[in-house]
Amino acid sequence: MESSEPIPTPTISSSPSLSPNSSISSNSPPSPPLSPPLVVISPCAACKILRRRCADKCVLAPYFPPTEPAKFAIAHRVFGASNIIKFLQELPECQRSDAVSSMVYEAGARIRDPVYGCAGTVFQLQKQVNELQAQLAKAQAQVVNMQLQHANVLALLCMDMDKAPSSPPPNSPQSAVDDTFITNSSYLSFMEDINNDTNLGSLWEPLWT
Repeated sequence: MESSEPIPTPTISSSPSLSPNSSISSNSPPSPPLSPPLVVISPCAACKILRRRCADKCVLAPYFPPTEPAKFAIAHRVFGASNIIKFLQELPECQRSDAVSSMVYEAGARIRDPVYGCAGTVFQLQKQVNELQAQLAKAQAQVVNMQLQHANVLALLCMDMDKAPSSPPPNSPQSAVDDTFITNSSYLSFMEDINNDTNLGSLWEPLWT
């Protein structure tokens, strides 16, 4: 007797459907990487005025940017480019910025005043300081004088108050005694006038009898 075995059914694998966009993207070449933007390095103001190529390690570039050409022009007019470079090379980097500021200020003062330069500016400032100190001393002397006058006025007022006679207040016991003494004196004088007047005395006799 033959055994019946199940007949295996063939499995059909379904392939993934490709979209038109995926087929185009797979066939398109990869996009090239974006190149960095070009940076145009402008020479410093010193190299631009001197008309030379600005090197990467230019000594003047950190202190004379291309946006401030007048700064180097003033210093170059008085000191010269070679002297400025020499000064900066002899100093440490932490002091170069202050040295450049001093040279620019000195050059500007020398252009304004070719004879004295910064010394003339210092002299003018010192003169102003002396004038202000004199005004301050004068004002302080006036304040002291006013204080002395005020103290003298207070002293005179105190002396006048001490010399003036002190009158007791109207409600004090001394004032009451004075009022009683005045009343008794008036009564006694009135009685004396009555006794001295004969006509009035004759009128008072029937009353007393």
